[in-house]
Parts: sequence; C-alpha cells; structure tokens
Amino acid sequence: MTDCIIIGSGVAGVSAALTLKANGKTFELLGSAALSEKITKAEMIRNYAGLPNITGADFCKALQDQLAQAEISVKEERAMGVYALNGKFGVATQEGNYYESKTVILTCGVESVKTIDGETEFTGRGVSFCATCDGFLYKDKTIAVLCTSKRLEHEIGHLAHFAKKVYLIPMYKNVEIQGDNIEIIRKMPVKITGNSRVETVVFKDKELAVDGVFSLRESVSPTTLVSGIETENGHIKVARNMQTNLVGCYAAGDCTGRPYQYAKAVGEGNVAAHAVSEYLAANK
Repeated sequence: MTDCIIIGSGVAGVSAALTLKANGKTFELLGSAALSEKITKAEMIRNYAGLPNITGADFCKALQDQLAQAEISVKEERAMGVYALNGKFGVATQEGNYYESKTVILTCGVESVKTIDGETEFTGRGVSFCATCDGFLYKDKTIAVLCTSKRLEHEIGHLAHFAKKVYLIPMYKNVEIQGDNIEIIRKMPVKITGNSRVETVVFKDKELAVDGVFSLRESVSPTTLVSGIETENGHIKVARNMQTNLVGCYAAGDCTGRPYQYAKAVGEGNVAAHAVSEYLAANK
C-alpha cells in the first residue's frame, strides 16, 4: 500500500507528485503519459511566472522532462471509483486494476462537456462510465455511447464487440471508428429517461429506445468518482490545505473551482502534497 494515489496527470497532479517525491513519500500517479490535452492545445501561455510566452506543447514537454528527471512515471490508467475504507482508500481503474493507499489527491480536472439530464440519476441503472467494466453486460443489446474524445475510440470498439446496436454520439471531430453495428448521430441528446432503468435517449426531434448508455469522458464527475464527496457549484469543496470533507482525501487544480489557471493548479498541487505529508506524519 502506497502513501498516496494521485488521480490525474495535469499540472496539479504533476506538482503534487514532484512534492511527494521530494518529501520521500510513496505514491502512484494515474493519468496519461501525454499529461494534459488542454495544455498541449494551448497556443501560448503568457501569465505563468518565470515562463513568459511559452507554448502549451513546450510547457508540457518541460513537465514531462521534469518527471523523468525525478524518476516519476505515470501509470496510464483512468480511475473509475475511489472508496474510503477505514483509514485507507481503494481506487479501481477502468483497466481492471485496484490500488490501495493511505491518502488520495484528486487532480481530475473538469469536463468541458456538461452532463446530460438523467445521466447522474441513472448511474448504475443503465448509465455507465466504464466500457471495460460493464460492456459485457450489454451483449446483444442496444446501447447509446456519448464520447468526448478520439482517444477513447478503442472503448467504443470494445462496446461494439458485445452490443447488437451502438448509437454513437461523438462530441469531437474527425470520427474514425466504423462498424456494421455502429450508427453515428451528430446531435446532442436532451435527456435520458426510463423507469427503474434507462429506456430512452431523447433528442429534440426524436427518441431512441436503448438498453443502456455509456458516457465515455476524459474525466468523471467528482460525485460519480468519489462517493460522499462534497461539491459546490460543480466543484470539489476544499479547505485551505486542500482537504475535502473526507479525511485523507485532498483535491487540487481545476476540479476545486475557478480560476482555471496553471499557476493556481500548480500551487494547489503543492499544498495538497504537503498536507498529505503532514497527515501521514500525524497518523503513523
């Protein structure tokens, strides 16, 4: 069991990892080795102290180089559930792995695409966020798949292997995946409806009968990811030391609220890591 698991490899997660490493703590950094797509897409960063007028791609490369120099690797896994377990935490990933740690730092960012009406309500009752976890449950069924990124297309393929029919609703351009049982719908649904379970995806001009809905996003909403976590206006509520309402669970970066700035995220990641170190020292 490690001292900490950091969920998310944006600048807040990188900052937390570097600080934990400097403090001699053991940890896992879960995310993408490419770090953050939002960073690499930034044309120019002008307000980061000490790095004037740096491109997002160069900034990302500098972060990757710094992680390499510190001998910190990113586990390319996506957390799908964080569970508080009597003084420790369990983290389940989409890749089917399970980790335990004494603390957790959430640096999972914010999803730019809003949730669909009914998405939260029917979670666990026909709405799923994990293709590899739940895909087999929909063998020979009809499903709708909302996907926010081309990087997740392999998960659509996984679902199409099981399902009889897949209505793909892409929220990105240049869709490449194809299949005899995949129908692409280029419009946003209004809501997800049903009784005890999901039954329908509703659009402005039509309805589709489905057995389930998969929402494939780069990040999962905090309340879906961590049961019992307190949020405010869609963001994780934190104290000055970045602690959430769950003892041993901290959060940093965009997921804690505006301003969505790299400098703010780096600072919060650093504060969260120091708070973790202090918590561990007090609870030996």
